[in-house]
Amino acid sequence: MKQMNQVSKRFSYTRLLRFLPAVIWMIVIFVLSSRTSDEINTFLPFFQTFFPFMEGFDWGHFVSYFILALTMDYGIGKTADRLWMKVIIVLLCGLYGVTDEYHQSFVGGRMPDAMDVRNDLIGAAIWTAIAAVPWIRKRWRKAAP
Repeated sequence: MKQMNQVSKRFSYTRLLRFLPAVIWMIVIFVLSSRTSDEINTFLPFFQTFFPFMEGFDWGHFVSYFILALTMDYGIGKTADRLWMKVIIVLLCGLYGVTDEYHQSFVGGRMPDAMDVRNDLIGAAIWTAIAAVPWIRKRWRKAAP
């Protein structure tokens, strides 16, 4: 009985560690949201030289929440292949997007924007849609069983 209890504890710690990339990425999003509008305007032109189609910083929301959904999918594992879990991943990303916009309301020159949350949800939904494609899902589950 004692061995089985140790195995189940180790399993739960291993499962928790799988969410570490998602937690780290949430911290990255939080740090980037802490930048003032002046700070963002200093590095946005740098990215626009490499990606001229970037007219605004909305692409940052798409990419950030695409990656957040990917890391959450990794943490959840095979269960994330179920439709209801994909919906939960998108909703959790959207909820974090709402808290991120609230956080931005305290940063100089930044304000909450519902369109940013929409872009966050689109980025997360795009990941879940891509991960549902059978040949991609098969390869992804080899990396994230």
